[in-house]
Amino acid sequence: MTLRLHIIICSTRPGRVGPSVARWFHEFAVQHGKFEAVLIDLEEFNLPIYDEPEHPVRQHYQHEHTKKWAASVSSADAYVFVTPEYNFGAPPSLLNALNYVYKEWNYKPAALVSYGGISGGMRAALVEKLTLTTLKVMPMVEAVAIQNVSAHLDDIENFVPNEHHISSGTSLLNELHKWAVALKTMRQ
Repeated sequence: MTLRLHIIICSTRPGRVGPSVARWFHEFAVQHGKFEAVLIDLEEFNLPIYDEPEHPVRQHYQHEHTKKWAASVSSADAYVFVTPEYNFGAPPSLLNALNYVYKEWNYKPAALVSYGGISGGMRAALVEKLTLTTLKVMPMVEAVAIQNVSAHLDDIENFVPNEHHISSGTSLLNELHKWAVALKTMRQ
């Protein structure tokens, strides 16, 4: 059974380091081999502040950007959110994207690769898990937290993981795969 994993870059601001971290994790997930890993950048969807006239649970989407986003979310069996921490919370771009659709998220697992300063984005990850559960997404305990992310960038802004990031990433992907297999049966 091939399972599709979306690795979602959650920050859309200029100068963000999320794409560098996400590229590393995407390559890492491909090498892990248990998922068909796809890199998704929220910036490319260019979602305005939620603008659908009907509640997302009805799935009567009016706008092309919503239909495109719904199709992307629906096509995944699991998610990894690569997320920074903004003021102890999630980036607004992620919260907006989560709110755009509902049923497309249901009964799928998700994990977090968070980054930031000394906390490694862990406060944002905790807040994001609360929102994920209301979408019937199962958040994993296993995570990758990258403290002082700028110290892990090389001269050309590529993320360079350490052993802790690699071992955490392996645990995250192993657990995410178990849940993705189990939850797929709930969606059939």
